[in-house]
Amino acid sequence: MTDAPLPPTTTSDPAVAAPPGATRQLVLATVGFAICFWAWALLSPLGNTYGDLYGLSDFEVSVLVAVPVIVGSLGRIPVGALTDRLGAKVVFPVAAAATIVPVLFVGLVADNLALLLVGGFFLGLGGTTFAIGVPFVNSWYPPARRGTAIGIFGAGMGGTAIAAFTTVPIRDTWGDAAPFWIVSAFLAAFALVSRVLLQESPWRVPPGPDAPGMLARTWATLKIPVTLELSWLYAVGFGGFVAFSVYLPTFLQNAYDLTPSDASFRTAGFVVLAVVMRPVGGTLSDRFGPVLVSLGCFAVVTIFASVVIFQPALVPGGTIAFLGMAAGLGASSGATFALVAKMAPADQVGAVTGVVGAAGGLGGFIPPLIMGAVYAGKGDYDLGFGLLALTGALTFLFTLGPVRRRVAAHDAS
Repeated sequence: MTDAPLPPTTTSDPAVAAPPGATRQLVLATVGFAICFWAWALLSPLGNTYGDLYGLSDFEVSVLVAVPVIVGSLGRIPVGALTDRLGAKVVFPVAAAATIVPVLFVGLVADNLALLLVGGFFLGLGGTTFAIGVPFVNSWYPPARRGTAIGIFGAGMGGTAIAAFTTVPIRDTWGDAAPFWIVSAFLAAFALVSRVLLQESPWRVPPGPDAPGMLARTWATLKIPVTLELSWLYAVGFGGFVAFSVYLPTFLQNAYDLTPSDASFRTAGFVVLAVVMRPVGGTLSDRFGPVLVSLGCFAVVTIFASVVIFQPALVPGGTIAFLGMAAGLGASSGATFALVAKMAPADQVGAVTGVVGAAGGLGGFIPPLIMGAVYAGKGDYDLGFGLLALTGALTFLFTLGPVRRRVAAHDAS
């Protein structure tokens, strides 16, 4: 594969084919991402269970399920920079193997809030793998197909749906430690398989020998204007998805008196739709442009968040509103990373992904804390969903203005 053509640099040539093996590498990366996200989301379905077991307040439960989110988000910045330098073939297996330790710690050792928080902190490592996979997949595909490819990879966030669907039933059937043993086995299997089968693209553009260190590269990435603009879009789009995936079980139990199993099942439906819509958003972005797709998504989120303010009956009004938000949030995430693939310098995709991905995770960290605090203070969630609707509307305007102008200037250059 050393005689592969140089990577194309424009989106105007859809006839350019990906190097041989691209599909196999995409599938492998997506499966690994899903497994790592499965591990990352293990605490969420058990939040209220831990709350009852250890006498935790609603806010403490919110903090518990949010800790892996913030660590997994901030960790994407150094992990993305490491991936630019070392390549996914090195970083991905190490990250998967290292995640086994906190998974087993939470499942076998942690027996109080303090230890659960420690385990949750290191469990965040599973969430950093997003910043490994995006530059890896990006390097395997020509620009005209990157939105679709990265959208497919992003569907690996369905690991959170696996956690929502399976954690409570597995725990009820085989015991408290069973979900953690099973996830650890999958992580170990992927670490071994990826070390053997994962291959770097011949189009990969590694940093040169004189490239600056991690901190300097991160600072340089932050100074790229599009980095911060896309960080805002991803903080709202993917952050909204993460927030719902970790807090929706608690919300449904508190607002609609659902059982933990029923709440987890309905959350999984929300997650599955968002996951399905992520590659749809990427594909639509390849065809119609990521700015137009983003505008449609944030309009949908704003409308349905406004509906939930009035807490309609769960069937059909509440279900339609939540599924509508899932579709909008999922597709917007695909559109945002179509913009990353389009706008980021080829040798800094990992670094840009790390920063943008961190913003997305941080966007998912804050809402559960707000929702928990609002519910503890008011006994309902109206204010929280009102803030979500306002945020969606402001993001729509931001996309229509600065982001649209930035993309237009890039296309004209």
